[in-house]
Amino acid sequence: MASGGDLSLTILGFLNERPMHGYELKARLTALTGHLRPVSDGALYPAISRLEAKGLVERHEEAGAAAARRQVLTLTSEGREELLRRLREPGDLDISDQTRFFALLTFLSALPDRADQARVLRRRLAFLEAPASFFYEGGRPVRIKDEPDPYRRGMLEIARASSRAEKEWLRQRVEELPEP
Repeated sequence: MASGGDLSLTILGFLNERPMHGYELKARLTALTGHLRPVSDGALYPAISRLEAKGLVERHEEAGAAAARRQVLTLTSEGREELLRRLREPGDLDISDQTRFFALLTFLSALPDRADQARVLRRRLAFLEAPASFFYEGGRPVRIKDEPDPYRRGMLEIARASSRAEKEWLRQRVEELPEP
């Protein structure tokens, strides 16, 4: 989550659910993907400031549980529109990178048009159905049976199993959603 794109999307997504202070927002971000990509204060607070400068997030003070006052972050109407735009029209990296796609998937229900949801899922499905590998030889993906290294073969087997499960879920969910 260290990259600005998915961090901004995730901030907007969580603030769309309800206003929250920075500590609570960081805890939600950490719960979502912190085990893969930790979110430092040095990344989070500048990202919040950038969103605030763009008019997507507002900050106001309110009394804390103790004597200290705390800064509460709220999504603006422009921030909600930006969130919906990014959910409706995700970038290629948001579709191809699993962690970024899962961040997108976390908030996809915020899109009111189920046909828009289906279009995003179809893009991910098309990406997963394209031949790919971690390893290539002669410009072609290395197949599991052709990989002599047991650890690389393990990577390929795990990726294939994960991909199959995700494709199955995507197909089921797309069937439940309206055609474009």
